[in-house]
Amino acid sequence: MTLRASANGIEIAYDTFGSPGNRPLLLIMGLASQMIHWDEEFCELLADRGHHVIRFDNRDVGESTHLHEAGMPAFDGRAPYLVEDMADDAAGLLDALGLESAHVAGASMGGMIAQALAIRHPHRVRSLISIMSTPSPQAAPPTEAATAVLMAPPVTDRETAVRRALETWKVIGSPGYPFDAERTARLAGLSYDRAHDPAGVARQLAAIMASPDRAPGLKELTVPALVLHGEEDQLVPLSGGIATADAIPGARLVTYPGMGHDLPRPLWPRFVSEIGDHTAAAER
Repeated sequence: MTLRASANGIEIAYDTFGSPGNRPLLLIMGLASQMIHWDEEFCELLADRGHHVIRFDNRDVGESTHLHEAGMPAFDGRAPYLVEDMADDAAGLLDALGLESAHVAGASMGGMIAQALAIRHPHRVRSLISIMSTPSPQAAPPTEAATAVLMAPPVTDRETAVRRALETWKVIGSPGYPFDAERTARLAGLSYDRAHDPAGVARQLAAIMASPDRAPGLKELTVPALVLHGEEDQLVPLSGGIATADAIPGARLVTYPGMGHDLPRPLWPRFVSEIGDHTAAAER
């Protein structure tokens, strides 16, 4: 069941898995991706490892607040908001849930938000897990093929949205693992039904491009950090994960051959094991 909380001046849609008495784990998804892209089964596996899992829709996607009044960004170096503002949304959600702190895992743009949260609100982050992310776009420029799918014109109907998702994930997904077309199509259709807002996605992209390099702030962190990255990522190449791990003192980098810019199901047990071991060690 989707719940709602007021945070940082907006409404955030979220849901949870596992016992509230377990280690809190906040999951932050990436560009254009709604909380449903953290698969329910994956969340249940994390809950089984002793986590109280919280996933949510970032601003401008899904059922959280869409800043329609901000319009379509001009991509002129400015943006209606920055990654740092989205990090403040996450901190506000922790406030609304009565959580002083949580373990924070972010994927892609979600990793950028998680990094910014740790920098801006270090006391709120028990440990950081940065997945297929980067301190800045300059540290990990996408390949030409990935740029082409990222900048494709917006779709205007559900059928085309599903087809576009299949085309996109075939390019940026994991070449070393079977492509799950059925799951990809199902998520694309469900995402379209929950909220279709190309201008909102564009505002998120503008935020990524306009936000400052986080590497200087990451160098000051003292929280335990785990960096997970695919070795075949075309959208945020491995250099982004290396740059993240290099910037954070004591961070541990784990890379996966054959993994692109997604979370392939065959790797879920390994992700869950790494994250569970990491958060448990951080608690100790």
